[in-house]
Amino acid sequence: MLRSMTGYGRATYEIDAREYVVEIKSVNNRYSDISIKMPRSISFLEDKIKKLISNAITRGKIEVFVSFTNNSDIGRNIEINREIAKRYIEEMRKLASEQNINSNIEVIDVMKMPDVLNTKIDETAEEVIKEELIICTNEAIKNFISMREVEGEKIKEDLEKRINVISEKINKINSISTGLVEEYIVKLEKRVNELLKPNVVDETRLAQEIVIYSDKCSVEEEITRMKSHISQFLSLLDKDNSNGKRIDFLIQEMNRETNTIGSKANNLEITNYVVDIKTEVENIREQIQNIE
Repeated sequence: MLRSMTGYGRATYEIDAREYVVEIKSVNNRYSDISIKMPRSISFLEDKIKKLISNAITRGKIEVFVSFTNNSDIGRNIEINREIAKRYIEEMRKLASEQNINSNIEVIDVMKMPDVLNTKIDETAEEVIKEELIICTNEAIKNFISMREVEGEKIKEDLEKRINVISEKINKINSISTGLVEEYIVKLEKRVNELLKPNVVDETRLAQEIVIYSDKCSVEEEITRMKSHISQFLSLLDKDNSNGKRIDFLIQEMNRETNTIGSKANNLEITNYVVDIKTEVENIREQIQNIE
């Protein structure tokens, strides 16, 4: 199923007075770019979370927000960083002395300073928290992908509509161009005979020039390739693992073939159809930038 690169997914998991919340959001990006913000107490799980997400989501600028509230006994071992606490006390006393103010420092004041109190999680608690966070993350990924697929279905409908318009225009060009070469040949022969005396015209040479000119103005090969590209395009839209990069390549090829048809066909009606096709190709190109 086609997936959009923009999406949002959220999940909450509560167990034994522990609560996990994982939010995933993404916007367009050429490659996969994952950034994770999570509490320091469970930062040891960042690589694990990133791997889970990268395995499920292949493209996009992805932001992940993890919150963890722990009101249980597990993983609540408190450690005091005495070295940092001592440095705070020393600096506060220096400041008090320099400014000639009261240096009555309370323990509670020191405990409030950054990095003095740390929560240490033992190995047993780490494993429990890891398994619980994985459950929450997988649920958030599921919700995220679901939204991407809903958006992707809308994009698919638009792409199918536009590619069908291109197919209709190509069929019309094919219909016009079928008798175009023969028409050119008749006009060329008539013009040559008007300008030159019949007995002066080298029929063999004229025939060679007509063949060369016919080959130059024929768009049969380009039309055949365009039909092939259209067929492959529609086939990719129906695949479960649609690749935005492959679709982008096909659009580039369609644009190239369309330009060639426009340069070859010396016909106003065909030129108008070429302009219409190029407009749709450009619209598709913009739309597929949002495909995973």
